[in-house]
Amino acid sequence: MNAFRSLLVLLLVAAIGILGAQWLGQESVRGIGEVIVRAGGNDYIATLPQALLALLIAGLLLWLLWTLLSAPFRSWARYRRRQGRARLIDGLQALDGGQWQRAEKLLTSAAGEKEVRAVALVAAMRAAEARDDSASAGQYLQQLAAQDATLHALHSAERWLQRDNPQQAIDALDLPAIQPLPPRGLWLRTDALARAGRAEEAYGQLGALRQQQALPADTLAALETRLALQMLDEADNVNTLAARWEVLPKALRATPAAVARYARRAVALNWNDTALHSIEQALDNHWDDGLILLYGELPVDKLDSRRASAQRWLQSHASSPALLLTLGRLARGQGQWTQAEEFLHRAIAQGAGAEAWEELGEGFAAAGDDVLARQCLLNALHHRHGRAAQPLQRRDLRQQIQDQAVAEERDAHGFPRLPD
Repeated sequence: MNAFRSLLVLLLVAAIGILGAQWLGQESVRGIGEVIVRAGGNDYIATLPQALLALLIAGLLLWLLWTLLSAPFRSWARYRRRQGRARLIDGLQALDGGQWQRAEKLLTSAAGEKEVRAVALVAAMRAAEARDDSASAGQYLQQLAAQDATLHALHSAERWLQRDNPQQAIDALDLPAIQPLPPRGLWLRTDALARAGRAEEAYGQLGALRQQQALPADTLAALETRLALQMLDEADNVNTLAARWEVLPKALRATPAAVARYARRAVALNWNDTALHSIEQALDNHWDDGLILLYGELPVDKLDSRRASAQRWLQSHASSPALLLTLGRLARGQGQWTQAEEFLHRAIAQGAGAEAWEELGEGFAAAGDDVLARQCLLNALHHRHGRAAQPLQRRDLRQQIQDQAVAEERDAHGFPRLPD
């Protein structure tokens, strides 16, 4: 097919040449214009089309001469490019195979070829880092700066993050010459902002990360949750905390982890009523043992109202060890040790574990019963090491059976709930 096409082109050129020669030989062509060239005392006269054709032929001859003279140099350049690419491929294969020194040597040699210089320098830097040669890696990184500013910024930021210096990484990525950042640069900047304690700015980059598909969907969702929780932790006043809480997606605000972070930060900012209300609302919507434990642990007064809410939840979650432990803590905080002891024994019977034993031991110690306090703390230690706890000597069989008993659970409509 190529030979046939070449033959057609040659025939077409020959036909054009023949027709052009016949046209140039006609007298009517002289009416277009004449060109007179005087050289060496002689006058050379030609029609304007003939003169243009002569210039075209001269130009083609000069181009052909230049092509012939430069052919060896172009052949040598092609050879060098092929060799550079071959060394690059061999170096990358050696790098993948763990042959660090051989890979670095091949890649350094390949870096002499301009077209593959940036890729070769990056790979050579990886090889030097694998050999734990920070000095050589730094030299390759400096050479990369003159070749590709974006790649230099990305790898500089990565090295600063490895050294736990996020601010330097942010400065490297904020250079005007490399904007807009590629997807990997956006991810590195987001990570650096989060490590630098600027979670709100990092959270604002999630839209760009999602648009450029810089991360898988699951990883991006996990990152959004992590940044949202960190953003709540970094709020320095109640107005900022409220504003950041409102910008979170509704589904995220309903998670126990987000409610717990919000409540803890609210208490730290002396916004106690809001902290308690957020936990109460979350527990009314969806029960969570971790939240009810936090509800009892928060360093907030209002023990009476918290105890009343916990007693209300006990009607529908009578077998929850976390709720029974929380009731025990609240009752002990109110100074009602007898009721606290009963709740704690019930919590232990339902599987509350070491925390309940420790709370019970602290209660006995405060009541002056050191023997039982030591036994409770020993049981807590046994539980943490997977050993069986010993029953307290003062609890008779009737009381132990009563601890195991679970009140009937009913749903919001008053109907009994079957056990799981």
